[in-house]
Amino acid sequence: MPAELFEQCSTIEYMIPAPPNVRPPAYVFVVDTCLREDELAACKGAITQALQMVPEYSQIGLVTFGTHVHVHELGFTECAKSYVFHGSKEYTSQQVQTQLGLGVRTPNRTPSAPAARPTGQQQAQSLQSAQQAGAARFILPLSECEFALQGVLEELQQDAFPAEAEHRPSRCTGTAIQVAAGLMAACLPQNSCAARLQLFVGGPSTVGAGKVVERQLMEPIRSHKDLAKDAAPLFKKALRFYDGLAADLVKQSHSLDVFACALDQVGLAEMKRAVERSGGNVVQVDSFGNPVFKESFRRVFETPGEPGSLNTASHATMEVIPSKDVKVSGALGPGSPIEKKLASAVADQVVGMGGTNRWRLAGLDARTTMAFFFEILAANKKDAERQNSAFFLQFITRYLSPDGSMRCRVTTVSRMWTDGNNAENLINAFDQECAAALIARLATYKMETEEDFDATRYLDRTLIRLASRFGDYRKDDAGSFTLSQALSLFPGFMFNLRRSQFVQVFGNSPDETAFCRLVLNKETTSEALLMLQPELISYQLASPEPEPVMLDVTSIHPERILLLDSYFYVVVFHGSNVATWRKQEYHLQAEHGGFKSLLEAPQAHAEQIVKNRFPVPKLVICDQNGSQARFLLARLNPSSSYSNPSGMSAEVIMTDDVSLQVFLDHLRKLAVQS
Repeated sequence: MPAELFEQCSTIEYMIPAPPNVRPPAYVFVVDTCLREDELAACKGAITQALQMVPEYSQIGLVTFGTHVHVHELGFTECAKSYVFHGSKEYTSQQVQTQLGLGVRTPNRTPSAPAARPTGQQQAQSLQSAQQAGAARFILPLSECEFALQGVLEELQQDAFPAEAEHRPSRCTGTAIQVAAGLMAACLPQNSCAARLQLFVGGPSTVGAGKVVERQLMEPIRSHKDLAKDAAPLFKKALRFYDGLAADLVKQSHSLDVFACALDQVGLAEMKRAVERSGGNVVQVDSFGNPVFKESFRRVFETPGEPGSLNTASHATMEVIPSKDVKVSGALGPGSPIEKKLASAVADQVVGMGGTNRWRLAGLDARTTMAFFFEILAANKKDAERQNSAFFLQFITRYLSPDGSMRCRVTTVSRMWTDGNNAENLINAFDQECAAALIARLATYKMETEEDFDATRYLDRTLIRLASRFGDYRKDDAGSFTLSQALSLFPGFMFNLRRSQFVQVFGNSPDETAFCRLVLNKETTSEALLMLQPELISYQLASPEPEPVMLDVTSIHPERILLLDSYFYVVVFHGSNVATWRKQEYHLQAEHGGFKSLLEAPQAHAEQIVKNRFPVPKLVICDQNGSQARFLLARLNPSSSYSNPSGMSAEVIMTDDVSLQVFLDHLRKLAVQS
């Protein structure tokens, strides 16, 4: 029998005919020149290293920006040549193409002849000739432009218009992206190759389209408080600009990658939708010299199949086909809805990107994950026979793989209808880890799209309804409340989600929040759980093997090393005694080989985590009572705090947050009253 008929083969991938005009991957580097000299040198060095990793047939383009935008003509070999666009103006794709000499030409005609409307074939030929001309001038195979590109990078200097006193530099980030997107649309045939627009930016946009802050330093950049009070006059205008830019990128199936390397915000909160809908990547650090940026950028160009490679694919469409009594409400993730739809499969209730059952993913990789929401139609008397019968969900993904072949991956899942009043069946089918990841995506989406949305209240009410519906208890008796093992971890997930950077934005900038939510909306369930509830592992001399411990302050011990993996950073925390022994260099003495191994084991584990993750997490090595210990203490359950000290803990957390035990006690009281 064919593989499709075997129950265990729920996913089948087919190779289908590829489009006839498939071309090599394309990368257009958009480089900020309003940087300090050392920062610009580090950025150029990273790009130069990347050029040594990409195949020679890859297509490369270069755009630089500061006060103005410079499009470099790499095909002109006699000298360095570039086209300049005014940074304070907005340009349509057609205007960009016209200024670059790539506009579609109409057929020649005599002055006396009437203007004839070009046929479809003539328009296609004109468009093709314009794209070929652009490909020969601006976006070329690396083998043909490497010498010219290296020359431009070596001679690239800081912006010729330095910042005035008490002013920010004139940085036209939005205009630069707009011009680069127009260039790519002109030079690269639609849906012909995996194309990525890679932005390297070191500060906020201060002029032109997408401006996020005024040039005067006395004008602060927007904060979460400003956004909540509608006191950020530039935010909504910039958001609309980048939404339009996102539509253009998705239409061409081009992805926007942002490498934001600055101590200040760069406007990532405004760019978020453009990056997410185009399937782009984001790296946010404080400097272009930071190893996190260098290693993350290198991973983008890693050979597919190698350890750490992203295995990036492109030009994907995803379609969901449900059974008749199931409707698609929407999706959340790195994609964009397609208007063409199967009307019978679409629900009236919209969640996230709804109103369709098809989505376009301009860029995706092995980590890309979409979240889907469904509506179950109420059973009629005529449909009583659906009980104990099966229904189906089919997910069809077509994409251009890294090797240039076209693939169609079909996943078909079957589930049994069950009576909604049968709590046991529902509990046994409940995936609490998946539910936590879904609730996190949905809560952050509502925080961004609904005014006056109280995320903490929403999470609490969701958890109370679940506990009241599926808990086992006697009414008004909190002591009798118990949860099934299939639900036992979910309250802890919600407790940590309430305290996470996704919900509690105090102390974080809008750019930092946007970065964290971008990653959450893309990663797998296991990685999302690390962001919500980090993993804590203990190493000690008394135990030969590392062991997981509770994410609690009581896990800190003077003779223990803790490894915290919270996805965005990895912490190696040495207890006070271990730190003292290390400073006394016991690990360098032959008779203390066991202590040396104790120090090396968590370090090796942390390096392995860093090696296999994108974006590369920050590695923090700290000691108990040291300043960097805050990275660990901020994520631990405060069962021992200044207001409620515990004799079982070697550490006290200075916080007003309630502990997990207090949270669960309140949950029991409220659940038994419902």
